[in-house]
Formats: sequence, structure tokens, C-alpha cells
Amino acid sequence: MAWVLSPKRPFASKLDTYECGAEPIGGAWVQFPVGFYLVALVFIVFDALAVFLFPWVLVLRTLGVRGIVTMVLFLAILGLGWLYAYRERILEWH
Repeated sequence: MAWVLSPKRPFASKLDTYECGAEPIGGAWVQFPVGFYLVALVFIVFDALAVFLFPWVLVLRTLGVRGIVTMVLFLAILGLGWLYAYRERILEWH
């Protein structure tokens, strides 16, 4: 809506560089290696572990055997994910 209602008066000064007066070199589009995305994905998965692990530890005594078994299964699944990431060398930089 603002684009429709805003005045359309192009100025040469609007096309000048803003930051530090330096001309940009190259394009603004930069492709990151896939490794960055894989590390971010592994980080999010194990960050979810922390989100579920802290409340579980706080109520550990009241959960009983069923709660402990459930969390052990959850940790086992995440452990398999970590093992997969380790074996695929996702966290190693070349």
C-alpha cells in the first residue's frame, strides 16, 4: 500500500552508495556451501534435545519408570541421529 501511495520522483542521489561511500564489488547474491545448512540443521535438532531434557530432569522423580523409558527412547533416537551425522562427517570441514 505504501508503494502505491508514495511519491515517484527518482533522484540521482538515490542511486548513490550509502555506506562509507564505497562502490559495491560483485553481486549481492552469495551462495553458501551446503555444509552451513547441515550444521544448522544438526544444531536445531540437538537444541530441541535441550528443550525437552531440562523439564524432564526437573520432574524426574515424579515420572516413574514409564517417563524414564520414554526419555531413554527419545535420547536413543537423537543418539542415532548424532551417530549418523558423525559417520557422514557432516560436522567436518574440508
